[in-house]
Amino acid sequence: MPGPSSRVRSPWLLAVLLAALAVGVQALLVPLFAAPAAHLAPRDLPVAVAGPAPAAAELAGRLAAARPGAFAVTTLPDGAAADRALRDREVYAAFVVGPDGVALHTAPAASPTVAALLTEASAELSGDRPVPVVAAVPADPDDPRGAGFAAGFLPLALTSMLAGALLVLLVARRGARLLGLLGYGVLAGLVGAAVLHGWLGVLTGSGWLEAGAIGLFALAAASTVAGLGALLGGPGVGLGALLVFLVGNPLSAVSAAPELLPQPWGTLGQFLPVGAGGTLLRSAAFFDGAGGARALAVLAGYAVVGLALVLAGRFRSGGDAEPAPERGRRAKVTV
Repeated sequence: MPGPSSRVRSPWLLAVLLAALAVGVQALLVPLFAAPAAHLAPRDLPVAVAGPAPAAAELAGRLAAARPGAFAVTTLPDGAAADRALRDREVYAAFVVGPDGVALHTAPAASPTVAALLTEASAELSGDRPVPVVAAVPADPDDPRGAGFAAGFLPLALTSMLAGALLVLLVARRGARLLGLLGYGVLAGLVGAAVLHGWLGVLTGSGWLEAGAIGLFALAAASTVAGLGALLGGPGVGLGALLVFLVGNPLSAVSAAPELLPQPWGTLGQFLPVGAGGTLLRSAAFFDGAGGARALAVLAGYAVVGLALVLAGRFRSGGDAEPAPERGRRAKVTV
């Protein structure tokens, strides 16, 4: 048996180890959250140059020379084609060459951060002369900088993570877990759209499209946590929280754009639930669904796999879910 001295030392040792573990986690999380935000810059950012071929080619060359690697430039014949590309979420902005010079057409709804950044870049290209700016797809007038959209999306991720964890830890039966996840997805979509669109006014699209996007994201995030928990128990819940929030949130670019993050992190974030959810909701709220196909497929994949893991997982909260009478009958047969 351990002596009195070892019993006295063990709580102190445990406290030191827990403190060191917390500091280690902090050392990993701080750069994970801060580094992407501190290094925002365009990296192959899709933009268009529209106008007569010689002038458009000359301006595209100037863009590439001014910021190598910053822009992925598409040339288009005129401003109307540029605006169509903006509404289809094919580009973030277009430099339109006309008889009076260059005008910048933007889509602040896709990313107010990118629109502001390109407005500054256009002044550099024009020798600090004012460049007319046309918002082809404007942001919500009540949320011109997109802060409300980004801040409103974070609670959706947190509550979805919590819902998945609670369902797998407190509900024993698989069917009840599935019902809870599906019900949560439907209610989260309806309530989320009602709050963000009807109450706060930070969304401007079809309420049903917005509810569908929020509901699918909520189901995908919650079922990911619940599915991994059903498969692996407590560690699975932790892994799900890591994917959905601790890694997914800083790489989501909900408040910026994935092309502004260091690569490959910006691309990776779009294959995690929060990044895909933010992209899909923007498409539903401001672009009538355009540009949301990949995000829709990603979220549907997480939802299907998560629900399948819930159905296949053997983890039981609170012990065996088998009814007590059945256990009693088996005990008698064994005796």
